[in-house]
Amino acid sequence: MAALVDPRWLAERLDDPKTVVVEVQYEPDIDDYSAGHVPGARHVFWKDLCWDPDEREFVTPEQAAGILGALGVGPDTTLVLYSGRGQFAVYGYWVFKTLNGHADVRVLNGGRGAWTRAGFALSTREPEVTAVPYAPVREARDDGSRIGRDELLGLVGAPDTLLLDGRYPEEYRGERVKPGTGFDHGAERHGRIPGAVNLFFRDLLDDRFVIRPPEELEAVFRAAGAAPDQTRRVVAYCRLGHRAGLLWFTMHELLGWDHVRVYDGSWTEWGSTVGSPIEREAR
Repeated sequence: MAALVDPRWLAERLDDPKTVVVEVQYEPDIDDYSAGHVPGARHVFWKDLCWDPDEREFVTPEQAAGILGALGVGPDTTLVLYSGRGQFAVYGYWVFKTLNGHADVRVLNGGRGAWTRAGFALSTREPEVTAVPYAPVREARDDGSRIGRDELLGLVGAPDTLLLDGRYPEEYRGERVKPGTGFDHGAERHGRIPGAVNLFFRDLLDDRFVIRPPEELEAVFRAAGAAPDQTRRVVAYCRLGHRAGLLWFTMHELLGWDHVRVYDGSWTEWGSTVGSPIEREAR
């Protein structure tokens, strides 16, 4: 089952009631959806889709079942996710398939842009959605692909662990906590986890936000010291977790590497927690 699909694959299934498309919004105040979306697509802000509303934690299987059922997704539905920024759809894939066990989740590679470049039309009509029953697939979330701050603290500096920092270079160097310009926020300190190697998440995508082919992905990871023939575990992190999710998806789902985990607390947690060591470029 291919985790990554192209526009033609999706176009051939749009009329299938067992296929549901969801646009994962990457900003709550940017409404790209109303301007045009894949026909029939629902839309949800990524935090509302993936996070518990009251905790900085992922949804549980019970919550995931409620979210999917409300979107018209049943246990035997193919869920196709896309986003204007590819990592948010991939993050949803990780949460609903890997953590919470929905059987068939796909990511539209390149999102809306790939859809229109392939010659397919967008729609401005919001579909009518009928909720369907959905019982939780699991009793508990499968967190085996995650790593927490306390466990990671014991691995800092360990020769058998490679930390990959998926943030922008200026975040990695400690110049900013949040990329871009304007008010800088998201953690109390600037810097990185000691020993981390910067693997800029955009290096995994081309300039159209399409995930690169496997041979190019492997070359990017090998240049950073990550490879399937190494015995070191790989831990990916960023600022909020979604860019690290892209690193995990490309390594685990596309390249088939099984030695990868995500520190989803990422710099938001690490840079603000008492007792977490940091390093940064000299100022």
